[in-house]
Amino acid sequence: TDFPIISDDCFFTDDTVMTVAVAEALIKGGRNEAKTEKEMVKSMKKYGKLYPDAGYGNRFSEWLSSSEPKPYGSFGNGSAMRVSPVAWFFHSLEKVEKYAEISAKVSHDHEEGIKGAKATAAAIFLARNGRTKDYIKRYIELKYRYDFSKTLDEIRPTYEFDETCQGTVPVALQVFFEAESFEDTLRKAISMGGDSDTLAAITGAVAEAYYGIPPELIDQAKTYIPDDLLEIVMELENL
Repeated sequence: TDFPIISDDCFFTDDTVMTVAVAEALIKGGRNEAKTEKEMVKSMKKYGKLYPDAGYGNRFSEWLSSSEPKPYGSFGNGSAMRVSPVAWFFHSLEKVEKYAEISAKVSHDHEEGIKGAKATAAAIFLARNGRTKDYIKRYIELKYRYDFSKTLDEIRPTYEFDETCQGTVPVALQVFFEAESFEDTLRKAISMGGDSDTLAAITGAVAEAYYGIPPELIDQAKTYIPDDLLEIVMELENL
């Protein structure tokens, strides 16, 4: 866990690009389900074309380049890594979970892909509304049947690169449950190895809602993000 959080060779990845795409789709969708679903596809394709080298998975890259993209039964963790704006855009847990499903199913329509997005969005929403970690854990356990019985120290020795929702989301949430601050959350997430940028994107989104982000980290991170992506982030924050 001893490493610089942000260094000169840092760069944003597909997690950032697609999170911004979801944010823009929510804004343009105007809280209409059918319109929002269409905007999800448009925004993801738009930003995927603008930032083609951000590190997308092979099947999602094919989806982005398709003239008529259709969901392809994916249970990859991409649905969870990009869902965080949903938890800030709506004011009820029911709406958050519904639109998390919409954001996922345009590409990741496997039940595990949808489940990962909904569980992540629910955890963020509960965190930003002042629920305790114990409450959040119990809610996710009961509704989404994720297993949090193993500690990070028990998971880490055998944890490998895993791009699935079921292999990423429970570990990301366990990181949040064990961490003691926003920075500690990032350090513990990276220490797990595996698909570390996505692991950190998921747990970092919950930690932001629970702890907030230190202003100096925000200022540093912004210097790595292009203006067109930052504009959407600011627009969402100002709604």
